[in-house]
Amino acid sequence: MVNIQEIIGKVCPEAVFEENEVALAVVPDAKWHTVAETLKKAGYDWLACVVGEDWGDALGCTYYIKSTSDYSMVSVKVTTTDRENPMLHSVYDVWEIARLEEREVYDFYGIKFINHPDMRRLYLRNDWVGFPLRKDYDENPEINPIRLYHEKTDDTTVTYVEDAEGNVTEKTATIFSPEEFVVNIGPQHPATHGVLRFRTSLDGEEVKKIDLYCGYIHRGVEKLCEKLTYPQTIHFYDRMDYFSALPNEHCVCACIEKALGIEVPRRAQVIRVMVDELSRIASHLLFFGTYCMDLGATTALFYGMRERETILDILEATTGARMSFNYNTIGGVRADLYPTFQEKVKEFLAIMPERLKEYHQLVTGNIIFQNRLKGVGVLSKEDAVNYGVAGPSGRASGWACDLRKTNPYSIYSELDFEQVVLDGCDSFDRYLVRLKEIEQSCKILEQLVDNIMKDALQHDDVVILMHDLESRHTTVESLPMLIERLRDDGYELLPIDENAPLIRHR
Repeated sequence: MVNIQEIIGKVCPEAVFEENEVALAVVPDAKWHTVAETLKKAGYDWLACVVGEDWGDALGCTYYIKSTSDYSMVSVKVTTTDRENPMLHSVYDVWEIARLEEREVYDFYGIKFINHPDMRRLYLRNDWVGFPLRKDYDENPEINPIRLYHEKTDDTTVTYVEDAEGNVTEKTATIFSPEEFVVNIGPQHPATHGVLRFRTSLDGEEVKKIDLYCGYIHRGVEKLCEKLTYPQTIHFYDRMDYFSALPNEHCVCACIEKALGIEVPRRAQVIRVMVDELSRIASHLLFFGTYCMDLGATTALFYGMRERETILDILEATTGARMSFNYNTIGGVRADLYPTFQEKVKEFLAIMPERLKEYHQLVTGNIIFQNRLKGVGVLSKEDAVNYGVAGPSGRASGWACDLRKTNPYSIYSELDFEQVVLDGCDSFDRYLVRLKEIEQSCKILEQLVDNIMKDALQHDDVVILMHDLESRHTTVESLPMLIERLRDDGYELLPIDENAPLIRHR
């Protein structure tokens, strides 16, 4: 483990350090670019996140930077007190992913990044007034009414260039010249589904340049959450990525639980991991089917959807929904597993290995399929890290970035499974890594499916009968029938008083 204070202190003696779970260094903006270069040379090669913030008396960013060698993390805070014309130095030339993330900060906080080549909004329309996540943002809807006309596409942008004397000049830069052949892809293109669009400069079949437009399904969750309680925010995370709704719920709940010091019961942790892994398999199956369909192998789509439907049936019985589950809650999950959960999961685990063999026989070994994918879309490990391409795509480029292994959470450190890492760096390995991860998710489920049911048998079920005498007389009238039914089912009826046994809510 490197000494962060020593590394930063050598190039920035005025840095202030705070000892937290993640080391925090507060550095002046004038030294920030030098500090960033120093951290990169020290092995902190992955810019994991850039968080814009408004502290009232200052605006700024916190950069979270990781080392892909030991997965240690450092955070660096950079601020400015100028609220009228806030500026910070860009580090996009150190970590390429900062090009987009700094644009996002500008979009929501109005911070301009010096030497950044493209200071346009990233999510909001170019004609949006104000910066929504600032404390002084005017929310009057008349300022930003719903606009029903098309947003103007402009081939110019603004950049703020600093000279050798430290003077910053605003300059206009060109995105596409009139001589370039530009093709629009999306947002209604079959491959993007309304998520985003690309303006692409082509020279024959060679892509020369891409201009990215995000925000088509951006719904301002960050702003909405400012006025909600923690439990009220959870359902938003279902909708960020419906392929990974349950893991996203798990993530935000774990964050809140950690901040509040809440200990999650063991049973709830096991349930969370099981539904996460079922969700992961369902996501990879959809990838498999649609990936093959886009290559013309429509049969594979039906194969993948067949097994995915089995998983969705299990999740629907567990959560009450097939997509937006809203199952995780702060401290655990909203409901226990249904009685036949174990049986259904075991049935799925029994058929899935044979189904994977079918996929490989049908698709993976097909010479046409291989020729279409091998050596295509090569993304080196270095580029994957620099652009922040994590997940299965990063692991297909030789980057061991599975958080379940590198930074284990919940009960993952107790489980026996392999991190799937391939080094082909191409479209074929991005396909293959997902099929191999299905195998590992099945392995995790096999370890938990019996243990979770055993845990259930260790506790007695408790039913608490309550009623409001003043407003609901029908409840009182139904009590004799309820009591008789519960007694027939083997329940013992006890009063709730100082002598009542302790009840553990799960």
